[in-house]
Amino acid sequence: MARNAVKKASLVGEMGFIKGGGKVNWFPGHMASATRAIRDRLKLSDFVIEVRDARIPLSSKNDELQPLLAGKKRVVALNKKDLANPNIMHKWTRYFDSIKQDCLTINAHSRSSVQKLLDLVEYKMKEAIYKEPTLLVLVVGVPNVGKSALINSIHQIASSRFPVQEKRKRATVGPLPGVTQDIAGFKIAHQPSIYVLDTPGVLIPSIPDIETGLKLAAAGSVKDSVVGEERIAQYLLAVLNSRGTPLHWRRFMDAGSDRRLESVDDKPDYSLENLLPKRKRPPIIKSDVVYIEDVVTRVQGALCRTLMEFNGSLEDEGEFGDLIDQQFEALQKALKIPHKTSEARTMASKKFLTLFRMGKLGPFILDDVPDQ
Repeated sequence: MARNAVKKASLVGEMGFIKGGGKVNWFPGHMASATRAIRDRLKLSDFVIEVRDARIPLSSKNDELQPLLAGKKRVVALNKKDLANPNIMHKWTRYFDSIKQDCLTINAHSRSSVQKLLDLVEYKMKEAIYKEPTLLVLVVGVPNVGKSALINSIHQIASSRFPVQEKRKRATVGPLPGVTQDIAGFKIAHQPSIYVLDTPGVLIPSIPDIETGLKLAAAGSVKDSVVGEERIAQYLLAVLNSRGTPLHWRRFMDAGSDRRLESVDDKPDYSLENLLPKRKRPPIIKSDVVYIEDVVTRVQGALCRTLMEFNGSLEDEGEFGDLIDQQFEALQKALKIPHKTSEARTMASKKFLTLFRMGKLGPFILDDVPDQ
């Protein structure tokens, strides 16, 4: 069994087999102009909703905007809470409380969750509501943290409150970062008039350290093609192993064939009920249908088995790298990707990343809570 399976995850980014591709930077042309526009609108805004990914509460902040945000009334909305580990999430809310920063965990696709956020915003703007006829709420965040999904949920709530308002344009929502490329305003309330501005997701021109960039890439805030799917998957595997996560999947180690594909004749039933005359049931025909639950089970079992059988040390960079290579081979088998395929490792990486981002491998938080 693997020794030292509790290596601190924050040291993973320093390993050579992770650092090999250098720093992660993605700052296309539209981000530069969008950043300037956001800065101008921040000066005029009365309140800011800073959306972050609950799986990376610190890594998903834009450091360049923080000095401007510090002087604003603001709430940090940790979105995608359904994908974040609830056993750790409460530690993060305590951390934000300790630094006197309003914070709320949300699911942008849940009406009740977004309603709680709006209630908090309205409470925090109570004084300004009585003083100003028009108020501006700015929604900011890095790419793919769910800003547009939040905007659309706010629209639905506003429509039920004010059905006579003009037809609203819905924000574009997509799984890829960089979908929103302009700044659009939406009226959500009358007397006073409150406008919510959705903004494009923008990163900083140079991400300070390798691991922060890889966390952003793992969460989907940086395009996969910029970093490379293999490198992102390599990093995630290193983090999971360093935390000993696969050891919690022991019950899946024997996962192999899909029970759904077995014929009724494979397991004869000699019960009394089976001897009574009855109409014939059509046999269950084996098919090539793949169920996501079966794929997840095979992947978890394969990763657990390789870590359990690993006799090296996770403290040794070379041996740790060998484990990652073994797990890539195990993933290819679990995902039924032919080994002779030239792009086999890339194909396995893409499918593994999809399972992680969908939350099928379980809820995770990649950032470590800072010492308070």
